[in-house]
Amino acid sequence: MRKTAVLGAIALMGLSPLTIASDFDKGKQVFTQEAQPSCTICHTLADAGSAGAIGPDLDELKPTMEQVVNAVTSGVGVMPAFNESLSEEQINAVAHYVATVTGGSK
Repeated sequence: MRKTAVLGAIALMGLSPLTIASDFDKGKQVFTQEAQPSCTICHTLADAGSAGAIGPDLDELKPTMEQVVNAVTSGVGVMPAFNESLSEEQINAVAHYVATVTGGSK
């Protein structure tokens, strides 16, 4: 019953479960491999198996998708902006991934 309600809500938003899963997987790939330097170097994120000590611990921070998009696009403090090295699709995917695994999307 609960799964049906979630899938129904996703359908109403115009997204398919497959789209959400692919954004999640793509976001994890951006976080762990595609961003240069890798997000894992600076950030702790349990789902990615990273224990960076330069940037904030994302598991504790629990950023929203909007916060991640803004930080990745424009940079924050010593964190560089990735708007010239990552596409909008990659930025949105990594934001979706981080917000989802940290609980920031709730």
